Amino acid sequence: MQIRKRQLIISLLSIFFVLAIWQLIVWIVFYNRGVNFPTPINTFKQFAQNLAGENIYDVTIWKHTISSISRWLAGYLVAVITGIILGFLLGSNQLLNKLFMPFISVLQLIPGLAWIPIALLLFGLGVVSTIFMIFIIAFTPIVITTATGIKNTPADLIHAAQIMGANRIKVFIHVLLPSALFNIIDGMRIGLANSWRVLIAAEMIVGNGIGLGYIIIQSRWTLDYLSAFVAIIMIVIVGLTFEKFIFQVIENKLRLKYGHELSSETLKYE
Repeated sequence: MQIRKRQLIISLLSIFFVLAIWQLIVWIVFYNRGVNFPTPINTFKQFAQNLAGENIYDVTIWKHTISSISRWLAGYLVAVITGIILGFLLGSNQLLNKLFMPFISVLQLIPGLAWIPIALLLFGLGVVSTIFMIFIIAFTPIVITTATGIKNTPADLIHAAQIMGANRIKVFIHVLLPSALFNIIDGMRIGLANSWRVLIAAEMIVGNGIGLGYIIIQSRWTLDYLSAFVAIIMIVIVGLTFEKFIFQVIENKLRLKYGHELSSETLKYE
């Protein structure tokens, strides 16, 4: 109980420092440039009004958010499925690993925004281009970490399972998958963060008039910076929700199931 109380105090202090720095920036910008930088009070007031139903560019913040999440999930889930399958193949076959892993590693080096012209050339303006960018950014870390986890599975475990009569499917389910599980989770977490960021960038350029990224780029032309800050707050909330309150819970349960000791860092989210 005492630990949770201390963690709560630390979290509140962290929020206070962020707001204090934000307000300090407001004063500095106004003093040096005479520009009315959105204040924390005005931003959260506008955020509350938008949550209550006030539209941003003819659409509620909820519809903007749902639109962004649906695009992100479409690309991310495809990346997870294909990435794990390809990662298993590359991790279990040395020849395939040597042939294709260098190509996957090169893809990982390409920044998210660099895929915009490629997406436009392949699919044109619209949702498909956005989903493609999400997919390609999430795909590469999932493939690499999955292949690494499979490849690093101790050979003794595989041989022991085979001696006991396990076929390839049982070896995969009971040996390879548990051994590589947390590598896979790490890749999924990296892919989640990277793809969520590139979604917002993609919506700013190849969106179709709705989404959190669209709000930010539109505010640039209308000088409606409060709406941009509202979108940024929603981006942070959605990202933290998926990372800390969904992904972290799933990881903790998997660690318990497979006998891994939870660290003090993960225990606080239980």
